Amino acid sequence: MAKHRLEQPGTGLRTARGAVIAGTITLGTVAMGAGPAFAAPVNIPGIGTFEIPGISENQIPPQFKAKPRPNAGPSATPDINRQMGALGQRAASAAITRIGSPYQYGAAGPSAFDCSGLVYWSFKQVGVTIPRDSYGQLGGGTPVAKADLRPGDVVIFNGGSHAGIYIGNGTIVHSVTEGQPVQRASLSVMDFYAARRY
Repeated sequence: MAKHRLEQPGTGLRTARGAVIAGTITLGTVAMGAGPAFAAPVNIPGIGTFEIPGISENQIPPQFKAKPRPNAGPSATPDINRQMGALGQRAASAAITRIGSPYQYGAAGPSAFDCSGLVYWSFKQVGVTIPRDSYGQLGGGTPVAKADLRPGDVVIFNGGSHAGIYIGNGTIVHSVTEGQPVQRASLSVMDFYAARRY
């Protein structure tokens, strides 16, 4: 019968803890010393500038390096609301391009849509993934008052069972029901329930 080494409980944990305390983790022949935590600003065009932990300034490709802003002190942060507004406007524009497309239950484009499928597809066109169904869309994003709607805000009607995308001037684009194509409509066409900004 072969002999088996008796494992002592907690040995692996003590070894790992010792490696962390010593500041070195060895993998094969590569040793990595523990060093200072880095965070470098990365600029994503059309979105904003973000601090990415774990990388240094030298690791960022030139096209993504943050440009210094005049009078930008340490407390300066990107205007997130303005950036969200720009994305919303583009999502609203995408929805407008689908006007006339047929309604199809469960469809999320590109040629047919149900209500939440149209909203979902419109945001996907600008690189934003939101929940697929109207109740999920109601549960996500940031709540927005009816009086504060901006193009691209997701408007929820009838207690959560219907969704459209606000395009401005009291108007939405939505996919209503079988036999009716994607269309513009007044915000007052149904019972307004809530709105969300993504």
